[in-house]
Amino acid sequence: MKAMILAAGRGMRVEPLTDVLPKPMIPLLGKPVMAYLVEHLARHGVTQIMVNVAHLHEKMEAYFGNGQHYGLEIGYSFEGYATSSGEIVPEPMGSAGGMRKIHDFSGFFADTTVVLCGDALIDLDIIAAVAEHRARGALATVITQEVASDKVSRYGVVMTDDSGRVTAFQEKPPRELAHSHQASTGIYIFEPAVMDLIPAGAELDIGSQLLPLMVQRGLPLYAQCRQFSWIDIGTAADYWSAMQALIAGEVENLPLPGRQLAPGVHAGLNTHIDWVETIIEGPVYIGAGTRIDAGAHIIGPCWIGPGCHIGAGARVVRTVVFSYTRIAPDVELSDSIVCREHAVGRDGVSRKRNSGRAMWEDARSLANVGVTGILAAA
Repeated sequence: MKAMILAAGRGMRVEPLTDVLPKPMIPLLGKPVMAYLVEHLARHGVTQIMVNVAHLHEKMEAYFGNGQHYGLEIGYSFEGYATSSGEIVPEPMGSAGGMRKIHDFSGFFADTTVVLCGDALIDLDIIAAVAEHRARGALATVITQEVASDKVSRYGVVMTDDSGRVTAFQEKPPRELAHSHQASTGIYIFEPAVMDLIPAGAELDIGSQLLPLMVQRGLPLYAQCRQFSWIDIGTAADYWSAMQALIAGEVENLPLPGRQLAPGVHAGLNTHIDWVETIIEGPVYIGAGTRIDAGAHIIGPCWIGPGCHIGAGARVVRTVVFSYTRIAPDVELSDSIVCREHAVGRDGVSRKRNSGRAMWEDARSLANVGVTGILAAA
């Protein structure tokens, strides 16, 4: 079986996290979200995966390589160009446009192919979904999921007849105007003939352009409304919520890594915790090489990445701290994601670290290394 992972988008709604990482490389419990996806595809018999890439593509390609580690093949299709001065400019072609580019180059879509976004954690039974797709004689299938009425405005909404055939779409409709609660999960199954509907070299989107075109032409497009775990990282706020659920153990078969130091408190290798007046209330993960000074107070769900330094008296509450971050002494951070230059609140509002008091910094800075060394020697 073949699959394509959509990974060329800039991920603007997840900024500033995507300033330093392509969206599919955003870590969940210390591992890129796309890694979970590749593993899931491999378990369901997928042997070949194409990935369209653009923004910071080299980081993705360096991590996943040719897929040998996962027992399958991975290939990449870069979308962009090089200027006369050698500058590489990413230029995504849209999800459908990216498919056509790959197909024109190699004929990759000559068989039934699963296409899915690289920024969601799923446990969909892909084998069953493909079997139903074929049994219906579908040219294309969109996997949907029922969502609460207060969330429909965040998704593309799919309307179907009694047989499951798609009749119309609504793109992020207001709650009071939504005609369905079936949200597209960004997972599709396509037959080869779909490629003929996509103009060569054109920028085209699957959800907002290709699928509505199929409905307009009366082509056999079906929806499968399935119940499965679907954690979508659409925004920075979504990422915060997803990490809270994962750290709290609300997702099956994804326990906190590391060794358990105390109930609900897990740590990687080579951590140093000064327990004098320090309080850590789980669930909390403390990454390898992290130092926590005396009097710190950490209230979970919290994820402290590797190489971090939590200063004396600092208070970190329900927060995700990316690797190599030093939280200054006596600082309080709550309900946030701390990522390099920025801290993003659960409401999605971002602030830079140099705005006002220096609350966090790079733990690898020379000044901090010196302080850490003195403290460690003492």
